[in-house]
Amino acid sequence: MSDQQQVESKITWHWQTWEGLSYLTCSLLKKWPHGFFTQQFSPQGPVELVEILRPNVPAYRIKQVHGNTVLKTTEAVSSLEEPEGTYPEADGLLSEKPEEAVWVCSADCVPVLIADVESGRVGAVHAGWRGTAAKIVPEAIARFSSSGSRLSNLLVVLGPAISGEVYQVSEEVAAKVGVTITPNHLQGTNENILRFLRQLPDSPVLSDPEPGKVRLDVRRINVLQLEQLGIGPSQVAIAPYCTYQDKSYFFSYRRLQQKKVQWSGIVSVDAS
Repeated sequence: MSDQQQVESKITWHWQTWEGLSYLTCSLLKKWPHGFFTQQFSPQGPVELVEILRPNVPAYRIKQVHGNTVLKTTEAVSSLEEPEGTYPEADGLLSEKPEEAVWVCSADCVPVLIADVESGRVGAVHAGWRGTAAKIVPEAIARFSSSGSRLSNLLVVLGPAISGEVYQVSEEVAAKVGVTITPNHLQGTNENILRFLRQLPDSPVLSDPEPGKVRLDVRRINVLQLEQLGIGPSQVAIAPYCTYQDKSYFFSYRRLQQKKVQWSGIVSVDAS
């Protein structure tokens, strides 16, 4: 059993209910109001969902563009104050004071919630394969650090997303994502990168019967990016749910070919 698997065996995930609807929480973030909401809540968005987590706090969101821009709440505007369609383009949001809710939406991409145990500040990140290739989560960690956070105080929870066992991508896409954790001297070609990835414990790349294709575990790549930053297994949790396979709970773009999403959010707290 890997270090990550040992840690995950001690972390608990809980289905919460609100008016008969289900959302997911993680014990690693028990100090913070948070939730990975299911498709059952659609079409409700952050303005409605924040009332379940912490009533009467501002809810911040962004226009997600599969990049690596991370904004602070002062660089965005509360969903209550800004009309639909005018949100700033980014794929991550960080709180700056207590009682701020930050949100991202996803269908197969990885929703990532981050919290600082010392300051109480939080972040929400949308990490698809493109964002992961652009190192969106390390970028969010860097913004935490630039605001005074210590890496040892950060907790990172990766929510429901498409799992590696079913996520078929081209070898080129897998290499674009995998190069982010591949040593420079082993890069060179896609073949070199994939060879390195396959040799890793709990490899993020699995074989696929179709020529030129592989299965890619995007969440595992993000965990490995975190490890390279010095954020260890005890600080990280991965939801044991797949958006593609768990049809009753989650929208999946790969399964439905429809632009439907579920929301994930977390509220900052006063840690003093």
